[in-house]
Amino acid sequence: MVTEKNVKELENSQASLTLTVDAASIEKAYQDKLNKYAKTIEMPGFRKGHVPTSVIERKYGKGIREESTFDCMEANLKETIETLEESQRPLPYSVPELQDEESLLPFKKDSDITFTVKYDVYPKFDLPQYTGLEIEVKKGEVTDEDVEKEIKRLQEQNAMVIRKDGAVENGDIVKVDVAELDENGNEIEESKSTDFTFTVGSGYNRFKIDSDIIGMSAGEEKTFDKTYGEDEANETLKGKTLKLHVKVNEVKYRDLPKVDDDFAQDVKDEYKTVEDLKAGIKADFEKRLEDASKNIKADKIVNTIAKSATIAIPQSMIDYESENYWQRFVKQMGIPEEQFVSYLQLQGSGKETLVEGWKESIIEDLKKQMILDEIRKKEDFKIDEKAFEDKCNEEIKDSYSPEQKEYLKSAIKDEMQYAETVPFLLANNTFKEGETVSFDAFMNPTEE
Repeated sequence: MVTEKNVKELENSQASLTLTVDAASIEKAYQDKLNKYAKTIEMPGFRKGHVPTSVIERKYGKGIREESTFDCMEANLKETIETLEESQRPLPYSVPELQDEESLLPFKKDSDITFTVKYDVYPKFDLPQYTGLEIEVKKGEVTDEDVEKEIKRLQEQNAMVIRKDGAVENGDIVKVDVAELDENGNEIEESKSTDFTFTVGSGYNRFKIDSDIIGMSAGEEKTFDKTYGEDEANETLKGKTLKLHVKVNEVKYRDLPKVDDDFAQDVKDEYKTVEDLKAGIKADFEKRLEDASKNIKADKIVNTIAKSATIAIPQSMIDYESENYWQRFVKQMGIPEEQFVSYLQLQGSGKETLVEGWKESIIEDLKKQMILDEIRKKEDFKIDEKAFEDKCNEEIKDSYSPEQKEYLKSAIKDEMQYAETVPFLLANNTFKEGETVSFDAFMNPTEE
């Protein structure tokens, strides 16, 4: 049993736990392990299960003592961790590391063992001011240009797509085969796309070959070197020069419909004229501006609060969230993980390179989550009891144990309170109008 325990807070959201396990517990663990081996071990001159423990001790005693002592230490560590306050316990994905193991060896008979483990804990931090702040946000305005852009989009959406015999131009729809070539001029299988369709000028293709195929015609092939700058958003292409082979299989163009009253009625039955169409687009955009404004205000206030907070994010938490980012990214790519990793390696990159590029965003996201959760705890928002009861009845099954039910109830309450945090911040801070920008600029802001 543990006769002494001491938890010490360390820097960078770490803690150390020092335990002393009494000699009697250690000796019992040793004897239990010795007796277990006595029943199973086979030695020349003895029947299985009849080897005297004294013989086993002489030959294997040191190893058995090390094994049993470490097992005893681990068992007592697990039991002790369960008794600690939540803030003192290791994070679920942080494995306690034994410190100065060499100094403990060799283990001695009839001796207490005092050992220390170090692990990551949930960060403690001072919550900065989060109410009474004044935040400036841009104001969105639906302009005539925004409406005309949407009409243009609707034209393209309702356009007839017609096969074209001439050369590729911006705005054409093409179907191509494209692949990267190795140093011997052979196609790299993992990079190959067959009959890939995209609109020229959109940039929606892996190798960004829009400008390279302008002037080509259906059936034409071309091999060329493509260099990507350091400002390339795709990490697998940034700063590289690739040799690509492209074959244009098909070229089509969009025959745009005329914008008249018939067109307006085709878009929506309730529109009778072009003016109705324009008014409808403007009303829809203004509603979207209103909804987007709430999200932008929420992002602004949370970012402002986060900048004022100093939080030491432990490495295990960053590693855990990095793996989540990676798995989501691979899923979005839509190809098996092994295949994607192979492709990255061919590009001279890898999983570690991508994850390292996400690190800053991961840390910022974790900070924001912690701040919002700390506000939730401090404000202890009142929740709708009927909604809480309905959610519990929906998610908690009768077959669950009483402990499981209590845990899930607590988790549901936390989740519902967390959902109240952003509305609380929006209601308790002031937002003043800044620069007025178009609908398009408001909905698709560039980084400030």
